[in-house]
Amino acid sequence: MAYLIARGSGRFEIRETCSSSGVTRTRSLAGFRGSLSPDVLERAAARASKPFDAARIRARASELGVRITNRRDDRAARALLAHLRSGFPVDPILVTILRGALERAPAAPIPEDLADAAEWIGVSAARRGEALRGLLRVSDRIMRARLPVLEKPPLDFPRFSSKRAKRGPKRSRHRP
Repeated sequence: MAYLIARGSGRFEIRETCSSSGVTRTRSLAGFRGSLSPDVLERAAARASKPFDAARIRARASELGVRITNRRDDRAARALLAHLRSGFPVDPILVTILRGALERAPAAPIPEDLADAAEWIGVSAARRGEALRGLLRVSDRIMRARLPVLEKPPLDFPRFSSKRAKRGPKRSRHRP
């Protein structure tokens, strides 16, 4: 039977017990960091030698406070998109095979707000960070080029509402 354990520093492992020649041992089926995804469960199920109960693993993950997601890890697809968007040539035979495979895959329309961000799919974290630093430099230059923001001048007269006014007039400490 498979089970989930926390390894430390945010790493988790799906393991199973195996017994051979009277000795019980455990072996790792899949390890992950962050959230438990269908890809991790499929990888663990493929390596398991005993029946694999994904519902039990999900339940244990929620007990441990692990985030569970239904989103798949599509690194290869993202890398291929980045490769194609960069203008690198692809073998025409592979293009035909890919088109055939993609026709059978489920598809969804792209939301309008995501269409503009599509060029960032598959881009490395270093490139995204470089772009963000560039945007921050531009905003910094804009802020420096603006006229200084005028602050409200201090009021020359006292406020109408004050604590003293609410309590009444100030009484003299000396009694006549």
